[in-house]
Amino acid sequence: MSKPLIVTIPHNLGKAEALRRLQGGMSGLKSQFGDKIASIDESWTGDRMDFRVGAMGQNVSGNVQVMDEQVRVEVQLPWILAMIAEKAKTFIQKQGTLMLEKK
Repeated sequence: MSKPLIVTIPHNLGKAEALRRLQGGMSGLKSQFGDKIASIDESWTGDRMDFRVGAMGQNVSGNVQVMDEQVRVEVQLPWILAMIAEKAKTFIQKQGTLMLEKK
């Protein structure tokens, strides 16, 4: 397995507000990208979410850790998707920022 893709997204919302905004975010991704995403499973424990996404015939897993001033996303990409890791990193950064900016 390839090394994990790690993305940090800074914010100034505080942990509680960032957590609130992100908790509904994965279902928003499903509605926005439903034609590309086959399944999304998420499980929250405190300020950490473990997730598994089925997309394009591949399974991607990882976790999101919400902190006071940043969100850390760690994703395990299958080798076929690891080749496009930089594009994935940009996508994660953009979507995470959008989720945090929504009121």
